[in-house]
Amino acid sequence: MTTTLRPEGPETPITAGGRTRRWRILANGHPVGALRTTSVRHGSQLWGEISELEVTEGRGRGRGTFGALAAEEVLRNWGCTRVDVNVPESAPIARGLAATLGYTERMRNLGKTLTVAPALPAGVTARPIDATEFPAWLDRAAEGYVASLMGSGLSEEQARAKSWLDHQNVLQQGADSPGVALRRLCGADGAPEPLGSLWVELHLRDLPDGAPLAWVMVVEVSPAHRGRGHGRTLMLLAERECLAAGVREIGLNVFSGNEVAIRLYDSLGYRITSRCHGKPL
Repeated sequence: MTTTLRPEGPETPITAGGRTRRWRILANGHPVGALRTTSVRHGSQLWGEISELEVTEGRGRGRGTFGALAAEEVLRNWGCTRVDVNVPESAPIARGLAATLGYTERMRNLGKTLTVAPALPAGVTARPIDATEFPAWLDRAAEGYVASLMGSGLSEEQARAKSWLDHQNVLQQGADSPGVALRRLCGADGAPEPLGSLWVELHLRDLPDGAPLAWVMVVEVSPAHRGRGHGRTLMLLAERECLAAGVREIGLNVFSGNEVAIRLYDSLGYRITSRCHGKPL
């Protein structure tokens, strides 16, 4: 049996020099499935993504494996240095395929439907991050993100490129960027040192049913105040900000090695929606 890819449609350019294309998976010239390859520029590098992988005929015969390997070759030819796949939690067979092909789980996407705004603990207050403190806050947030990305398997160059892109794309107007909640968590006693900070994108995208999805971008507890439950308080604050904006669906990424954060989110009712697996090419 010969398994190949054939373009299903034209190659489409995307922002910042990337491209995407959908392919049919053929077995001896007969269509048995499909997938999509995408390249995304991160600094000087291109990253690949494989998505929409489906086998419509002859499952269990290795057609998904051959299709994914052929997609990796496409991405190499496009100049990509690594590849990621985002696997829904409802697809254990696909997770097994990713593991077989040498992909490592890097992060998990979690989600929760909000109903009632939770109360914050006594003794804390929240305020916006203002323009004077925004540059220093952004530098710290970006460096923390770089460290987490490197811990998940990225090189320093890849981590810094992704960190810069993610922060600049959303916060183009600094502390006054629309559609975001940037907050400091402070003690009620008026102490100058903040307990932590929060960044929530209030409308990352629309879900399939049209409902807006908010995304928690940064939850940071100041080093001197860690281990006192302030991470939980910041998440409660995130939920309050979303509900105040009329958004009831909230999501976030957590790196797979961050067991403390995983336990916190689980205790707050967040559930895994998908897992990101990746490897170098």
